[in-house]
Amino acid sequence: MPSTPHIEKHFTATETIRDIVIGMSDGLTVPFALAAGLSGAIAASNIVVTAGLAEIAAGSIAMGLGGFLAARSDAEHYHNERAREEWEVIEKADLEKEEVAEILEAYGMAPEQSQQVVLALSKDHKAWVDFMMRFELGLEEPDPKRALTSALTIALSYIAGGFIPLSAYIFIPTASTALSVSIVMTLIALFVFGYIKGTFTGAKPWLSAIQTVLIGGIAAAVAFAIARAITPR
Repeated sequence: MPSTPHIEKHFTATETIRDIVIGMSDGLTVPFALAAGLSGAIAASNIVVTAGLAEIAAGSIAMGLGGFLAARSDAEHYHNERAREEWEVIEKADLEKEEVAEILEAYGMAPEQSQQVVLALSKDHKAWVDFMMRFELGLEEPDPKRALTSALTIALSYIAGGFIPLSAYIFIPTASTALSVSIVMTLIALFVFGYIKGTFTGAKPWLSAIQTVLIGGIAAAVAFAIARAITPR
């Protein structure tokens, strides 16, 4: 009797998806809060647009640079740790063999079985170092192009997200009217983005959507209230 294939469904969020989430979430929230805050203080949409464009430019550059430096830091950390492991498997071979055995036995392997694996690994320098990097330190070799890709992905996602709340002010000259349209557009975008984010990250999509809307809405409401409070009447 043929058996039904067992298909395991696991999701591991890729680095690109994480970058999109980082850029898009901030891009939707920060310019939205800024525009809402300015709308509480001024009447003309063109001023909001100018400030919003400046913020999107500065924010995308800052976020992209942050992503670039973070990826570079991860790569440097990996290579530094690998160099240390390569030295240790030569200069402290006996100690490293004990560590390999401990790792294997922690997974339930019997001592006599672990010693066979230790012997095999000790004959292959690269495989030994790879094993220690993965199972002792939990590090994976980063993509050498990761830093630039991360920077561009985060920056472009930030720009894409930022233009959603700002677009209403571009086409509507009165800031108060544009604010109402921007609120509707941005909350819809936050909900859709939160739902998609939840789907891709393995979280509950509806819960993720609601949380994303709440965070963006609260940020904008606080900015609007502060602007109204400090504006002379």
